[in-house]
Amino acid sequence: MKSIPCFNLFPLAAAALLLAGFGCDRDKVKVYQADGSDSPAAVPPPVARAAMPATMPNGLPVPDNSALPPLKFVTPDGWKQRTLTEQTQMRVASFSVVENDKQADVSVIPMNGMAGGSLANVNRWRGQVGLAPITEEALPALLEKVVIAGQPADMFDLAGTNSDSGDAARVIASVLHRDDTAWFFKLTGDSELVEKNKPAFIAFLKSVEFGGLTAPSTMDLSQLPPSHPAIPGLEVGTKSAAVADSGDKPTWTVPAGWQEGTLTQFLIAKYVVTDSNDQRAEVNISSLGRDGGGLLANVNRWRGQLGLAPATAAEVAQLPTMDAAGVKATVVEFSGTNPRTGKSATLVGVIVPQAGSTWFYKLMGDAAIVSAQRDALMKFVQSAKYPTQQ
Repeated sequence: MKSIPCFNLFPLAAAALLLAGFGCDRDKVKVYQADGSDSPAAVPPPVARAAMPATMPNGLPVPDNSALPPLKFVTPDGWKQRTLTEQTQMRVASFSVVENDKQADVSVIPMNGMAGGSLANVNRWRGQVGLAPITEEALPALLEKVVIAGQPADMFDLAGTNSDSGDAARVIASVLHRDDTAWFFKLTGDSELVEKNKPAFIAFLKSVEFGGLTAPSTMDLSQLPPSHPAIPGLEVGTKSAAVADSGDKPTWTVPAGWQEGTLTQFLIAKYVVTDSNDQRAEVNISSLGRDGGGLLANVNRWRGQLGLAPATAAEVAQLPTMDAAGVKATVVEFSGTNPRTGKSATLVGVIVPQAGSTWFYKLMGDAAIVSAQRDALMKFVQSAKYPTQQ
């Protein structure tokens, strides 16, 4: 495989994910503008078909997105880069594999949050190849472990039948949960061709790299659509500077020592905290409509970020609560391993339901500094005044 960089930038929809762009056919390494962030955007309405939709549902706007981290990968030999069109706008990369009249399709689609969870996704894929749904208990037997961008990820290999043609079909799909974005990598098509390309698919996953872009000190906010929320964190102060200009953002008091961090898509605000020993923790704030996918899914999303097994509904129901802005907010706290650094880490999070939306506050990093900043996080959350209260 060659390794020649080619940089192409693609806007990505914050409401779900949208891409339009082009590739360099002569190059093997592609770089796309794609986002990994701490907060999922509003989940599109469900579709009737089992397949993931390729286009944005009607009625959802396509906001402008900037300052997005690039996605880089090595294209295996024999895979043909597809030009992304309105029919594939949810993808950030698309390939076709053709051999002796047999075809397979490769897609890369980032989705917000848990994007349904493992069981729901596996059963959706099973439906695409004519297989019956399975239960949670049967899921571990189908799980394979792979590496995507240096991080552990789950992969599932499902063989069945194409419901349209009756031919043998196969889906090999992997999901990487990175900064609260679920990245779906899927190889699907003729069963034999998909099986033959499985090693190339695994190599492709391993070749993926994510970059990062730092939010500039000044931004041309006129380029954002009218529906786009203001971006806090462009000025330093005791109050989040930009939220005062937005009618749909809370205001809060920022604790001393919290510094503005790199903003990525879906984040309302981000802060970085360090100590004298150069230990580091990050505070990420995001919001979702309604219940944000449910308490259980979001708690397990955070647990997955530290390599922990999912909690049960009964366990989540026993989580402590705190008063925040006149409601009961759920508090989560656990320790594990950060898969990006391989180091132990602690996460303290607060989930606040508020006037038809859910707010997510997450403090994560070295155990010592997280412990030292725990009370500051609680006071920060309690200081928040939401639009209906302002």
